[in-house]
Amino acid sequence: MINKQSTHTPIEVGDGAAIPHKDDSGLFTAWRIAFFGAIILCLFLAFGRSEQYLAIFKFVPDGILVTFKVTIGAILLSIVFGLIAGLGRISSNRLINGTASLYVEVIRGIPLLVQLFYIYYALGRFIRIPDILSAIIAMAFCYGAYMAEIFRAGIQSIPKGQIEAALSLGMSRRQAMQQVILPQAFKVVLPPIGNEFIALLKDSSLVSILAVADLLRRGREYASETFNYFETYTVIALIYLIMTLFFSKLISLMEEKLNDGH
Repeated sequence: MINKQSTHTPIEVGDGAAIPHKDDSGLFTAWRIAFFGAIILCLFLAFGRSEQYLAIFKFVPDGILVTFKVTIGAILLSIVFGLIAGLGRISSNRLINGTASLYVEVIRGIPLLVQLFYIYYALGRFIRIPDILSAIIAMAFCYGAYMAEIFRAGIQSIPKGQIEAALSLGMSRRQAMQQVILPQAFKVVLPPIGNEFIALLKDSSLVSILAVADLLRRGREYASETFNYFETYTVIALIYLIMTLFFSKLISLMEEKLNDGH
């Protein structure tokens, strides 16, 4: 009899762009071709083709700004939601643990667009707040559930001996978590949070349905006025591609810096 012990490597698949690393020559080359190719194509369309493309590029910059506002605001708020829920997921208190787990399971089980509609219009029934702020809260509440699992996994990846050593030095469990565990966990979770940022950047296009004048909505407005749908959505797609590829490279550099620091 031969005992076969199988070892399985976890498969990690994210919703964001693939992160280019130098050790993956194929993906790294593809990133350079896609990124610089998209920039060159944008310049060619704006200055080498008809004036229609240049007019589109001039029409959408304010939408790009709104997209960044929603994305950055939502990612920061989702980190707060995720940290609270992540700590709740590892809590020994059954009520806190159950509440946090219920939040994660329910949110992860409902399509993002449905959640956006529900939260956006539910907020509107009780209090009138600006459309952008409503969109930020809705996106953050949705992504907070995914952030919770990232924080839970990050905290649990820290060896238990770390907190035991902190407790032996006279720290309370709360102090040990704040001063010892969380600082180490943040280094672990930064790369996956970066991936979520890219995914959120792309999903922010959904807020255009909520009367928020983001990049996609500005493109839709221009296309409905001029009926140049092909030209408009070509430009919108290229801008989104450049933004996601740019930030994926920043995340790659961040991961390399963190790895060098260990």
